[in-house]
Amino acid sequence: MTTGDQRTPPPSRRDARRNRELLVEAAHAVFAEQGLEAPLDVIARRAGVGNATLYRHFPTRAALVDAVFHDPLADTVAVGERARTAPDAWAALTGYLDAVFTVLAADRGTNDLMTTRLQGVESLDSVHAHNRRTLELLLERGRAEGSVRPDVTVEDVLFALAALGRAVPALTAAASAEAWRRPLALLVDGLRAVPTTPPLPAPALTPAQLHAALGELGPHRSPGRRRSGDRRD
Repeated sequence: MTTGDQRTPPPSRRDARRNRELLVEAAHAVFAEQGLEAPLDVIARRAGVGNATLYRHFPTRAALVDAVFHDPLADTVAVGERARTAPDAWAALTGYLDAVFTVLAADRGTNDLMTTRLQGVESLDSVHAHNRRTLELLLERGRAEGSVRPDVTVEDVLFALAALGRAVPALTAAASAEAWRRPLALLVDGLRAVPTTPPLPAPALTPAQLHAALGELGPHRSPGRRRSGDRRD
């Protein structure tokens, strides 16, 4: 290199590794606050790096999401494995759904990830497949033991869970951190072969809380709308 050459030397491997770690940490925090559509330039700023550094490590949003959620998704699979081997199918099903919704309520990023389809996230595809198979097995066992109604399908359950799951952030924002437990209990009771009438968990929403929850849900975003701060996804 000549004396007059002002080019910036490439970052060392240690610097590159640290930048990647900072980006993953920042992305986890921003996704938790704003969901998976959070602008990527916000993540870069919080990590203290430039947009070019972010795109060098993660050329697509899906690649960043995969890095952020790989370990939490593995934890969800582990919960499913334990549910599959539990001796009582109904207890396993209800415990599994409670564990999944506890994860959905933890942050908006996880909720977005688990209740929608995001192309290009390999670990997510495997989790969706594992979740479906876990529910299939638990429903089959529940029907065999007489605790699950015979006409319910896994598609019925997956659709209902996704619809309720999307509403969890709005419920917690409008009412309380445990507000999702009440509609989940109603949903689960509908799966029983013989519905019961135990007391519902969590207080009922007030009219004002319902109004606030619907406001939190807001209008649906157009699938073709670009995200602010994204250069290439």
